[in-house]
Amino acid sequence: MQSTTQIRPGEETVETPGSFDAGVWFVGRIHTPWKTRRDCPRRGDLDGPVCRIEVDAPWRKALGGLSRHTHLQVLYWMHEARRDLVTQTPNHTGAVSGTFSIRSPNRPNPIASSLVAIVEVHEDGVSVRGLDCLDGTPLVDLKPEACPHDRARPEVAGG
Repeated sequence: MQSTTQIRPGEETVETPGSFDAGVWFVGRIHTPWKTRRDCPRRGDLDGPVCRIEVDAPWRKALGGLSRHTHLQVLYWMHEARRDLVTQTPNHTGAVSGTFSIRSPNRPNPIASSLVAIVEVHEDGVSVRGLDCLDGTPLVDLKPEACPHDRARPEVAGG
């Protein structure tokens, strides 16, 4: 479904492909205090409000072991985003930028990622701080921030 959100001066759209290359299962829903995109913070705050991630029944066993972690990477689908913008003009800068060079929710595949702090793990989900999405946002996946199998990452040259 294509959004009918108005585009700003300098923004450009493309015709999106007629079919998809892959499929995604939503594994739950995210419950936050924000009802509109205008209400959502730009970035989540680890001191922000407690939000609840509800995991659908078939996937709840996947929560096992989560209480050993303090932080999660939450992947979610920005269901109200446009998917056809290749250039955008963010309100806070007014400068035209390529979609891949900014963190706008409007992207070809509107997948978002937030690093959150775990407040409490429940039988059917997890309470966290640090989200920045709408109430009812579809959940794509949860991953611990660090895992015992992670190897130390070498420093990036020049950065």
